[in-house]
Amino acid sequence: MSSWIDVRKNLRSFRFAIEGIGALFRFENNAKIHLLAAVAVVLAGIGFRLNRIEWALILTQVGLVLAAEAFNTAIEKLADVVSPERHPQIKAVKDLSAAGVLLVVIIAILVGILIFGTKLFEMDFFNG
Repeated sequence: MSSWIDVRKNLRSFRFAIEGIGALFRFENNAKIHLLAAVAVVLAGIGFRLNRIEWALILTQVGLVLAAEAFNTAIEKLADVVSPERHPQIKAVKDLSAAGVLLVVIIAILVGILIFGTKLFEMDFFNG
């Protein structure tokens, strides 16, 4: 029987994605650093008792950083297969991919400063 949704195929794809997440955090140093930062941010969020909107913003930023790192890693690995030797265009591709991660991280830091900085001001942290 043909179905418009092939459940087995979807489950297999989901399993491959989980394997990719495992490989990302097992083998990629930058991904480990981002994951450690994400855990720290989540713990800080618990400590500061973020509201639902703040959690939504923080978790979105965490997800974007981790996804950007995954895309960057995939692009770098593909570039290494396409051109194992040094090539200026491959360098440009890798640099642009890394720039994408950096841009997402900068925005995530700014969102974190807005949310956690506001919490610190509310606690009168900066006034002694």
